[in-house]
Amino acid sequence: MSTGDAQRGGAGASTLPDAVDVVVVGAGLAGLRAAQTVARAGRSVVVCEAGDGVGGRVRTDLVDGFLVDRGFQILNTSYPALRAAVDLDALDLRRFTPGAAVRDGDGRLHRLADPRRVPTWAPRTALDRLLGPGDKARIGALTLRSLVVPPARQARAPERSTADELARWGLGGTPTETFLRPFLAGVLGDRDLETSSRVFSLFWRSFARGDLTLPSRGIGAVPAQLAARLPAGTVVVDTPVERVAPGRVETARGAVRAGAVIVATEGTSASALLAGRVPPPRTFALTTTYHVTAEPPTRRPLLHLDGAGGPVVNTMVLTAAAPSYSPDHRHLVASTVLGAEPLPGSELRAELTRIWGTPVGAWDELATVRVPHALPAAVPPTPEGLRRPVDVGDGLFVAGDHRDTPSTQGALVSGRRTAQEALRFLARDA
Repeated sequence: MSTGDAQRGGAGASTLPDAVDVVVVGAGLAGLRAAQTVARAGRSVVVCEAGDGVGGRVRTDLVDGFLVDRGFQILNTSYPALRAAVDLDALDLRRFTPGAAVRDGDGRLHRLADPRRVPTWAPRTALDRLLGPGDKARIGALTLRSLVVPPARQARAPERSTADELARWGLGGTPTETFLRPFLAGVLGDRDLETSSRVFSLFWRSFARGDLTLPSRGIGAVPAQLAARLPAGTVVVDTPVERVAPGRVETARGAVRAGAVIVATEGTSASALLAGRVPPPRTFALTTTYHVTAEPPTRRPLLHLDGAGGPVVNTMVLTAAAPSYSPDHRHLVASTVLGAEPLPGSELRAELTRIWGTPVGAWDELATVRVPHALPAAVPPTPEGLRRPVDVGDGLFVAGDHRDTPSTQGALVSGRRTAQEALRFLARDA
């Protein structure tokens, strides 16, 4: 079975129903979680997906036998909504070392790890000179604060940009430029660190609490599991939605009547389908290039960052953590830049040679994945609690990480709470 087949999950119905209680538009994480919530409440639901499988921006493709995720993906096991929605053990998670390797502007490589999580690395991390003792102590204090302050308070705290928040903790300058900016740019898609300090605080908490992992069969195993738990025929793929109206969804394969409609697509397409009832969010683009090599630059499952501020925000040997991403003895390296366009091949190879400290000219380029709307920008001002309205009136609802936080957690929470709002609407309308 190919990865694409696996990601059909509960999909495959050849015809659309004439009418259901709820139509969900989009089979990404938010849409699948919404459908799951509706189905568990005993209501009928169908999910219309334009693509040939589930997952949206969280998919895995099979390319020459290799598992190729849709861009830079890391699954954080600390997310409560993830634990509530899926069976993590069934995903056969493969873990990365909780830390990073940083190549500084002088060409030195620094390997840092969370001493709480990797005690054997504590002496190495304490003695490493990328960050001074005071900087390490301040990062420790920031981490402690993120762990002890309840998430609800963090989501309502006084707001500033992430850059200003780091400066407030005395972490401007070298700590930000050599370590925090390249790390956070890859996670948030935001090199300027304009992201709300509320969002940053919750992200930092998740990194401190959870394991950074990938399912052995690719990130697409997450939506595939969600889809497989839905009633047979719930998800209808290859069914682009052309128009959404109160009580009716028109698709390329026919129309469906519904008591409620949940649009759970990426934010810009959701805005278009809802005819401007919600404004399109600003988004960040990411582009990831995958290379194959017989000899890996490292066998450590560790994220590598460019502390010199180059265009590559991160690069990692995926097969160091998850050998199953390769069909044979070769290794798969993923490297990500900000924006919707990859670096020219020669420039990318030069940057990777510098970051890895070894020639990469013999690496074979396998695939380049552009994700133009990878992450919604969560810049100030954000609503207290970080939750935007999901009921847009007339039985129409909107779900997605653009309504909560730009993360797996945000997408799953949004799907569940939007479905609950739709169920309340149906109960009132009965």
